[in-house]
Amino acid sequence: MTAGPTDEPRREPRLTSLAHGGGCGCKIAPDVLQDILSDMPLAGAHRALLVDASTSDDAAVYQISDDIALIATTDFFMPIVDDPFEFGRIAATNALSDVYAMGGRPIFALAIVGMPIEKMTPATIRKILSGGASVCEQAGAPVAGGHSIDSAEPIYGVVALGLAHPDKILRNDGALDGDVLILGKPLGIGIYSAALKQERLDEAGYAEMIASTTRLNIPGTELAALGGVNAITDVTGFGLLGHLSEICRASGVSAVLDDAAIPIFENARALAEAGVKTGASGRNWRAVSHLIDAPAGWTDLRRTLLTDPQTSGGLLVSCAPDAVDDVLSIFAAHGHAGAAVIGRVEAGEARVRVE
Repeated sequence: MTAGPTDEPRREPRLTSLAHGGGCGCKIAPDVLQDILSDMPLAGAHRALLVDASTSDDAAVYQISDDIALIATTDFFMPIVDDPFEFGRIAATNALSDVYAMGGRPIFALAIVGMPIEKMTPATIRKILSGGASVCEQAGAPVAGGHSIDSAEPIYGVVALGLAHPDKILRNDGALDGDVLILGKPLGIGIYSAALKQERLDEAGYAEMIASTTRLNIPGTELAALGGVNAITDVTGFGLLGHLSEICRASGVSAVLDDAAIPIFENARALAEAGVKTGASGRNWRAVSHLIDAPAGWTDLRRTLLTDPQTSGGLLVSCAPDAVDDVLSIFAAHGHAGAAVIGRVEAGEARVRVE
């Protein structure tokens, strides 16, 4: 008997083809977001709310008792890779990063799921959820529930909740004159994601991309207990320049970047030289260009790399000079071999100078 149409396996399009963007490159441009939120009232009048949106920090923090503060954050986006399990892993790792960036320990998560049901099979969606759950379990933060909708594009992420001591919260507004800047992961994930969508990413580049985006930023929890760590954020959709600018504005300081010292994936650098980049890098530059002092002859290539939107990017640490070795040791102990000193903090207006 000849098999009929209903007996054939359902063919699904590539995950990345179902979305107009991917990963943290989906973020609304920082200047547009600032305009949208300009009239939104802040919650600073609540004494127990230790951190709100006023400094564009990574998560909200609410003090429960003298010894316990609750960290709450959420992050979700569209596919950055075609493998559904890896998409889930990357999205969950990225969301949990905000808890680590505040110096917290994740305790549990809630899934955020929006899928085009007519275009994706339940089996594929289960793989996405399974990938996210595997990372949350690794972090000691089981997925306890969530919410789902039928949406035009695939969306996945989690609400991440964590705990920390109220006196050990790491914020983005504590950078001090004389601090050293350390970046926990190399840059280039946005370029990799663009190359993948264009079918120009080789196996080595893909392996680097997966390894970096699924490596938890666990060092943040330990850095909270280390003296001399004054400010932290994680580098995600706004690129290095965007998130460093947030530290400068929140802390009232200036920053100096050693352009040659900034770690960048070599495969990503080669792709950028070949013209691969994301649309988000241009939006990121337009949002912060008025705050950046670049050297004469600074190329579009370097600008692209420093504004490249990172998905599940590295922690950006501002610490006292005598804490640098300890900070780098903590990164290395958790497999962040690419962590590097990239610049310093100086007194002055909120600007970033690239040298």
